[in-house]
Amino acid sequence: MKQHLTQLGLALCTVMCGLSGTSGSAQAASGAGSPPLPEFLASHDSGSAAVKVQMVDDDVLAGQTGKYAGATMISGFVLNIISQWQLPNGVTAVAQGTLGAAQNALGQVTTTVSTLASVSGGGPGSHTNAASSGADPNAHVNGGQSITVNGVSQVTQVAGDRNSGANSALIDFNNNAATLAGTANAPSATASNSTGSVKAGISFGSNGISVVLQTPAGLATQTVTPGNGQIAQLLQIAGNSQQVANALQLHLQTQPMSASMIRQLGVLQALQNRR
Repeated sequence: MKQHLTQLGLALCTVMCGLSGTSGSAQAASGAGSPPLPEFLASHDSGSAAVKVQMVDDDVLAGQTGKYAGATMISGFVLNIISQWQLPNGVTAVAQGTLGAAQNALGQVTTTVSTLASVSGGGPGSHTNAASSGADPNAHVNGGQSITVNGVSQVTQVAGDRNSGANSALIDFNNNAATLAGTANAPSATASNSTGSVKAGISFGSNGISVVLQTPAGLATQTVTPGNGQIAQLLQIAGNSQQVANALQLHLQTQPMSASMIRQLGVLQALQNRR
C-alpha cells in the first residue's frame, strides 16, 4: 500500500495544475441555451481573431534564466480531497480524505491516510420527502462520465434553477498544510441516510482515488487514476437550490536547504547558463 500511495503522489505532481470551474445558473446538459458571458469576457469582441503565436529561436530561449522545483527538492506532499452536497431541505452529504507522504533523513518514505464520510441534517421527514430535496424528475443530465482527458478534466452539468456548483483543483508549496478531519489509517469510508437516497463515499486504493456523492438531485464525483495520468471532477445537478462543490488540493513539501547548498546551486546554474 505504501508503494502504491507514493506512486499516486508522484502522478498527481505531474498532471495537476491550478484549475477551477463554477456554475451558478440553470443549464441543461442536452442543449440548453448558452449562459451569458462573464463581465470580463463580455467587454471583448467574441468574434475576434484567434490568439497569435510568436516563434522564438533556440538561441533566445537558451539565454533565459529562472528557477524551478527540481525532483530532489520535493520531500513529501499532503493531498486533501473533499466533495460536499447541501440540499434545500437541510440534508448535507460530505466525503473527504487526506493522503500524506514524507521522506526522512535516510530517504525512506512513510505514508498516512485518513477518510471521513457523513450524511446529516434536515428536519423530520426530510430524508423521506423527495419533494423537499429539490430534485426535478423531469430534468436530465448525463454524458459527463464518458469524457476522458489526459490530465485534469472538470465537467459541470446543470438542469434547474438557483443552483451553485464548483470544481476546483490546486497545487502549491506548503510545508505546514492543514489536513482534513477523518479516521486515521482508514483508506475508505461510506455513509448514507436511512432510506439510502443520499450516499457519500471515498476510497484510496492501489488504482487511485474515488469520491462519490449521490443524491435525489444528482451526482458529484472525483477520480484520480495515476495509471492513466487522469484527474476528473464531475458535477451533475438535476434540481433546484442545490449547493455542490468538489475540491482537490495538493500541497508539495520541500527539503530545507543550507546557505552553502543554495550558493552551490546558484553557481551551478550560472555555469550552466553560460554554456
